[in-house]
Amino acid sequence: MTSQAADGPDTVAASRRSKITPEREREFFDAVLDQVRECGYDSLTMEGIASSTRCSKSTLYRQWKTKPQFVAAALRANRRVRFAGIDTGSLAEDLRQAARAAGDWSGKDTRLLQALMPAATVDKELAEALRDALVTPEIAALEKMIARGVARGEVPAGHPALEFVPAMMFGVLRVRPVLSGQYADADYLVRFVEAAVLPAFGLT
Repeated sequence: MTSQAADGPDTVAASRRSKITPEREREFFDAVLDQVRECGYDSLTMEGIASSTRCSKSTLYRQWKTKPQFVAAALRANRRVRFAGIDTGSLAEDLRQAARAAGDWSGKDTRLLQALMPAATVDKELAEALRDALVTPEIAALEKMIARGVARGEVPAGHPALEFVPAMMFGVLRVRPVLSGQYADADYLVRFVEAAVLPAFGLT
């Protein structure tokens, strides 16, 4: 029996995966997400990524069996909580800071959401990865902001508008490109928060 057979398929697969360094993996993931943003999910191909990153298709297929798995892995590796660490001691100012943070990344992330949403409606793994990377962490951070504001007595715990803050923030990010052809930048989002979100809570 050869040593490879003795090690078993899991050991062999792990050995193959180990040939991809973290830096090389990051290059693959960046290429995947950039191509989705620029060309859309349907136009993304393993062949295109292999060509742009100068590797063989077999390298990609050995690591990620399908395009949805590849994109899901790239999304999860790219997971960052933009609203994390925002805690000014004031709910109104926290929401302004969140608006500025959202405006700083809205171009890239809104394009990614728009490009992936049709595919995510039919692919469960892709939908979960999209929520895990771009939606759920930010909603959790917003909910913590709101909870601190409630604890400080800035907003009543039972205020009916509380549950809609994430929908308002994410909704304006997605809808502005449709309405005006422009992404919601930091200035626009701060004005939106001050004109629509804060008045709902009686804040200034």
